[in-house]
Amino acid sequence: MTHGWDDMTGRLLLRTAVILHRTLASRAAVERIQARRNAALRAAHRHGVPVPELAAGLGLTEGWVRRVLNERRPPPEVEEAA
Repeated sequence: MTHGWDDMTGRLLLRTAVILHRTLASRAAVERIQARRNAALRAAHRHGVPVPELAAGLGLTEGWVRRVLNERRPPPEVEEAA
């Protein structure tokens, strides 16, 4: 039963990450929102959402998502393209 709730929670957290990802504004806001998005992305992964699904949901590469999950900052050109 718990696994079902974790799965649903993870998918909800993925949706939160997608919304945050798509609502970027000023540079200061970008940094704050990206930090929240990355935290939501890590939380979704902890709740069982696989890396390929996270990447597809955000429209990013799996390598980029893995860097976020490992708490390393992606290269600047990837951030700008995202």
